[in-house]
Amino acid sequence: MSLKARIEAALFVSGKALSINEISDIIKTPVEEIEEALLELIMDYSSREGALEIDDEDGYIIQVKEDYSEIVENLVPAEMSETILKTLSAIAIKQPILQSDLVGLRGISVYDHINYLMERELITKKPQGKSFIIKTTPKFREYFKLTGDTEALAELLLNESRN
Repeated sequence: MSLKARIEAALFVSGKALSINEISDIIKTPVEEIEEALLELIMDYSSREGALEIDDEDGYIIQVKEDYSEIVENLVPAEMSETILKTLSAIAIKQPILQSDLVGLRGISVYDHINYLMERELITKKPQGKSFIIKTTPKFREYFKLTGDTEALAELLLNESRN
């Protein structure tokens, strides 16, 4: 096993940026050798036309290049802020709900939340008079791995966002 391959394996599975000292401890190799191999590995990645790179801003980590972030966002669920979770909870509990009623419950920031949730296909909205009817989608159930009652999940989300 080459030193570069061992470093690459450590960076790949770490899930967080590692310092040179941490890599040295994990691989049981002197820091000087790690530094040299890391530079070579960074050069290897930068010379490839692949989707991965080694970022060294706050330690070293293998990550997807920004050019490919849209693909990753479609595959990996994004973390939602507490306020968006609360809005989603309100929608799930009260669905179908008029957008105007949701604004009354959660405030005007709901408009941004609705856009965010629609982009992720977690909710739909259909015209209803001067407002819109908002409901969760099948992707909402899939995202939260929900097999039963939507209301139970909404309560769970609401309680989680309070903690």
